[in-house]
Amino acid sequence: MSDELDRVDAWWRAANYLSAAQIYLLDNPLLVEPLRPEHIKPRLLGHWGTSPGLNFVYAHLNRVIRSRDLDMIFIAGPGHGGPAVLANTWLEGSYGEIYPDAGFGEKGLRRFVRQFSFPGGVPSHAAPETPGSIHEGGELGYSLMHAHGAAFDNPDLHVACVIGDGEAETGPLAASWTSIRFVDAARDGAVLPILHLNGYRIAGPTVMGRMPDDALEALFRGHGYAPILVSGDDPARMHREMAAALDAAFDEIAAIQRAARTGEADPAATPRWPLILLRSPKGWTGPKEVDGAPVEGTHRAHQVPLPGVRENEDHLRQLEAWLRSYRPEELFADGVPNAEVRALSPEGTRRMGANPAANGGKLLRPLDLPELSMAEIEVPTPGAVQASANRALGLWLRELMRDNPDNFRLFGPDETESNKLDAVFEVSARKATGMIREGDVDLAADGRVMEVLSEHLCQGWLEGYLLTGRHGLFNSYEAFIHIAGSMFNQHAKWLRVSRDLEWRAPVAALNYLLTSHVWRQDHNGFSHQDPGFLDHVASKGAEVARIWLPPDANTLLQVARDCFKSRDRVNVIVSGKHEESQWLSPEAAKAHCAAGVGAWDWASDTGEPDVVMVCAGDVPTQETLAAVALLRAQLPDLGLRVVNVVNLMALQPPPGNPQGLEDERFDALFTTDRPVVFAFHGYPGLVHELTYKRRNHANIHVHGYRESGTTTTPFDMLVRNELDRFHLALAALRWSGRKDEAARRLERYCHDRLAAHEAHVRKTGIDLTEITSWRWPDRPN
Repeated sequence: MSDELDRVDAWWRAANYLSAAQIYLLDNPLLVEPLRPEHIKPRLLGHWGTSPGLNFVYAHLNRVIRSRDLDMIFIAGPGHGGPAVLANTWLEGSYGEIYPDAGFGEKGLRRFVRQFSFPGGVPSHAAPETPGSIHEGGELGYSLMHAHGAAFDNPDLHVACVIGDGEAETGPLAASWTSIRFVDAARDGAVLPILHLNGYRIAGPTVMGRMPDDALEALFRGHGYAPILVSGDDPARMHREMAAALDAAFDEIAAIQRAARTGEADPAATPRWPLILLRSPKGWTGPKEVDGAPVEGTHRAHQVPLPGVRENEDHLRQLEAWLRSYRPEELFADGVPNAEVRALSPEGTRRMGANPAANGGKLLRPLDLPELSMAEIEVPTPGAVQASANRALGLWLRELMRDNPDNFRLFGPDETESNKLDAVFEVSARKATGMIREGDVDLAADGRVMEVLSEHLCQGWLEGYLLTGRHGLFNSYEAFIHIAGSMFNQHAKWLRVSRDLEWRAPVAALNYLLTSHVWRQDHNGFSHQDPGFLDHVASKGAEVARIWLPPDANTLLQVARDCFKSRDRVNVIVSGKHEESQWLSPEAAKAHCAAGVGAWDWASDTGEPDVVMVCAGDVPTQETLAAVALLRAQLPDLGLRVVNVVNLMALQPPPGNPQGLEDERFDALFTTDRPVVFAFHGYPGLVHELTYKRRNHANIHVHGYRESGTTTTPFDMLVRNELDRFHLALAALRWSGRKDEAARRLERYCHDRLAAHEAHVRKTGIDLTEITSWRWPDRPN
């Protein structure tokens, strides 16, 4: 091998040694004395099988970065590849700069290997604690979409993404291969996928690992890639082939970008980006055989290939021989990588563990937020104006995209126009994924509206975009955001951990707009009716998750602006797209959103109420106010207070939610002993979960979605779930204890109108005019 590849091999051996040492060693990290059982961790946790392949790639990428002065980050997709990523960041010195007590030197090295998968230490995957990581690799399937999200609007960035062949079997990863068609070579960075085919999952062979080379190459040519195969188990030959493959790949990337950026490329043609197919044995360079069974190149290498080291002398001797095969005495002097190893490391922020793009908050520029006034709606009196809240938001997003041309993108399935956000197309088209044909609308090669019918891709792209220092919004049908629910879970956990790491700079919030929601999915039916994502989000706690239920356009605008200002948080905004009554002026909306929860005096009686009518969500607000108007018209002496909730998590008291309503404020709004009829957008149990510690919880009666859905009319959906105005009025009667003739008369009226509704929708298929034309009366009495 050349001197350059000798350095690559030395780095690889050092990283392999450190990876195995992290899994096994509690002490004696440099083998200065023979291994004894007390040097071994009592619980052996970690994954060896994928580590040597990841180390091989990382070492070779270092060579490329140095020779070409590339700006590059590394994404480790294979599950629990933490030992490798940690080993490489330790060797390059980025780990010790962040954690000096685990840096170079024998004491630091002892701390480094001991902490892995150990109480008080670090996880077995590339977690937030890992320098250079924007991708955990605990849950499989998201590496390639994170890589592309990082590359969007990052023209100088190269993202090396290693994909495990087990990970490649997941649905999200299978969809991710299409991400290549969303890259604009003129304005975006480049992603180099490296499919690591080591052949096995935890207990059996992988699908792609058993596919012949010609089938794999045909598959990826069909996806639009130019695959390059590197295959074998002889280190010297593999080093030569990998170096040649990477040089060819980065030459081609440079050529594609140069052609696009100089105008030489055919705008109608889609470039073939390189992809590397790397075949190497699972557990490469580890034990060949243990207890008579083959290990290297089999599923037995997946986790801990020598499981009984503390109890089995043969296993202990085999472990020592394995570790010494890397010749650590040549690689480390007193716990410091030798000069040959250090010579391969890039310098400063060119090190992948120190690249600021992988600590995106360092690069974060605040959005240039337009004034809300250009989209706000004048509301002379509550309910006097009908408008679409989402259409108003779309007007504001149009200006936001205009003012932030390289720092903000809109992500979602094929619903931007349907969700009434189509004003954004005045400043940016959809990203075209191929030739644009006559008749296509709002398509362009440089479009920043990212539409694809995969919630996984939308979420993953946005996460990669945010974690590398940008901003965005994901709009989706409410029922189908569950598809990406596990991804939300992983991101929320990432944020919770990173908030406690001083070296991780805060990143922009992940913002969802959930629309086409449960109460306006009457036409699509039961399959499209599910508000349960709110329960999942609330379970992560108010520290990292907020749920916003704006009742109208002006509150939606206020909420959106505040969400785009927030950091290290997930914001879920639920808003309907249809024209509805507008309740608050811009000034009133600003004050109401700042409070999060408040009484609407214009809809309430003065003094202490007999019943508190609470609403959270646009449709529940309309029905609550209709119920209040009905109650006040027929029972004018029944004292009512209307409370609207915009910030749902504010219902949770401190200390569970430090920003929640203090008990004194909650009691002032909800009282301590009066019945509360709560009309809620989602499942009733969530309100009870958030308020169960409140003094008046026993008197809170929640109406929400009861899993009663079908294809029907909008108002019938409400009736089926007893969230309509008549059931809310009946609930107020019941819990108020009123039993006089006026109350009985109102009760009969409500049941009569419900019966009339039932007969009308079954006959005509539409709601009663008295329902669809209802407006809040100026002076109900």
